[in-house]
Amino acid sequence: MAYLYFFQQLLNGLHSGALYALLAFGYSLTNGVLHRTNIAYGSIFAFGGQTMILGAVFAYQVLWMTLPASVLFGIVLAFLYAWLVGHMMSRHVLAPLASSTPNAIVVVTLGVTMVLTELARISADTRDWWLPPMLATPVVFAETSNFQATLTLIQLIDCALVLMTIALATLVLERTAAGRAWRAVCDDPRASAMCGVDVPRVFHWSVLAGGFAAAFAGIMAAFYFGNMSFGTGLIFGLKILFITAVGGYNTPPRAALGAFSFGMAESLYSGYFPLEWRDVAMFALLVVLLVLRPSDGVETKAV
Repeated sequence: MAYLYFFQQLLNGLHSGALYALLAFGYSLTNGVLHRTNIAYGSIFAFGGQTMILGAVFAYQVLWMTLPASVLFGIVLAFLYAWLVGHMMSRHVLAPLASSTPNAIVVVTLGVTMVLTELARISADTRDWWLPPMLATPVVFAETSNFQATLTLIQLIDCALVLMTIALATLVLERTAAGRAWRAVCDDPRASAMCGVDVPRVFHWSVLAGGFAAAFAGIMAAFYFGNMSFGTGLIFGLKILFITAVGGYNTPPRAALGAFSFGMAESLYSGYFPLEWRDVAMFALLVVLLVLRPSDGVETKAV
């Protein structure tokens, strides 16, 4: 039974690792062109999940839609708001400050986090809204007479969607002109502009793509947990910030792989050690890895 319990923790890590991987991939897309710490990234993750839940509740209770139609309405609404937030941040927040000091971006994105938090709180009327359990049927991978190692359908679907999203996005980055333009802007935006690359356009779409990735992860997390809080978004955002700092900001697939490994390690810790110390232990691990990580000697550039 001990080996099945270990196998169950590995299965649990697949789902949490997939969410971390998608978040890290999206954060790298934005940070690759921004080269600044974006505190608001975790809040977009939480805002996407909360918007989906509030949209579904509104459609079900006010518009009298069926549950599947209500959920679809909430998903569409979440992605629309993600586009709006990403557009506003790109055009009116990040682009004007991209060449300023790093502290300016930290302060402004912290302000964005506070705005999104209050918008969600006011929209929810300071209440917690929960989705009913959906696609919670367990799929058994191994079992004994008194123990089963399982994942639910929603966990399997989330993992498959994340894998397909990251694989497709990686293919775009490596095989298309848009991917080459993104890599050029990450490396040297001024030289890219001299070679004919539309740097503001690449910057804008990178921020939008990162926001969509965060909102997508937030939607999947809200489906699985049934609820989403901004405290959860802040913790996820801080972990992704450290993970991408360790793995490298300019390589989204590598950042995603590192984040997935972190999710697996966090799951194993949760299975064998006290949960109340989990975040402390995992942040300590990230700090140690960040200190031990050799410097690549690359100078940070601004758009």
